[in-house]
Amino acid sequence: MAGSSSGIPIPDDLVLVAHVSGAFGIAGWVRLKPYSSEASALLNAKTWWLDKPSMHDVEVMQVRSQGEDVVARLMGTESRDAAEDLRGAAVHIRRAHFPPLSDEEFYWVDLIGHSVVNLAGESLGEVVGLIDNGAHPILRVQPPADQDKPAPELLIPFVDRYVTTVDQSKRQITADWEKDY
Repeated sequence: MAGSSSGIPIPDDLVLVAHVSGAFGIAGWVRLKPYSSEASALLNAKTWWLDKPSMHDVEVMQVRSQGEDVVARLMGTESRDAAEDLRGAAVHIRRAHFPPLSDEEFYWVDLIGHSVVNLAGESLGEVVGLIDNGAHPILRVQPPADQDKPAPELLIPFVDRYVTTVDQSKRQITADWEKDY
C-alpha cells in the first residue's frame, strides 16, 4: 500500500467507478457520472478515494441517484466552489466494499484479465475492458500480438448467444466466436 496525501495508506483494491462532473446545487454537493448503470457499490460505500488534487480518502455524508447520475455530499466540501474544484476527479472505491454477489454473478471489473477462448479451444486473447452500449455489454478482447504487430481488438457481445461460459476460478471465458470475426 502506498500512502495518500493525508498519510493514510492507499488500499490495493481500489476500483475506478465514476468521475466528478461538477457541482450539484449550492451547498457543496457533487455530481458524478458512474461508469456502470448499476451504481450500488458507489451508493453503499461510506468512503471514496478521489485523485484530485492527489489521491485521498473522503467520507461520504449523503449520496443518492439523480437520473443517470449520482449526487453526493462529501465531508469537507461545503460550497459550490469547493465542489467545482473536484470536477474531473476520478472516484475509486475499495473492491471489498462492493455488495456481495451470488455464485453465478460477477462484476465487470472481475472479468478484466480473463483469457478468452473459442469453442475449439483457440485463444482469442485477454479481456482488457467492457463497453456498455445500452443494449448489452461488449467484451473488449486484445488478441496476442502477431509477429511484432498488434492484432486489432475483438469486440464480443456479452450475451448468452456468444459467451457460453465464464469460469472465475480459471479466469477464463469461452465464446462462440472466431479469430477472424
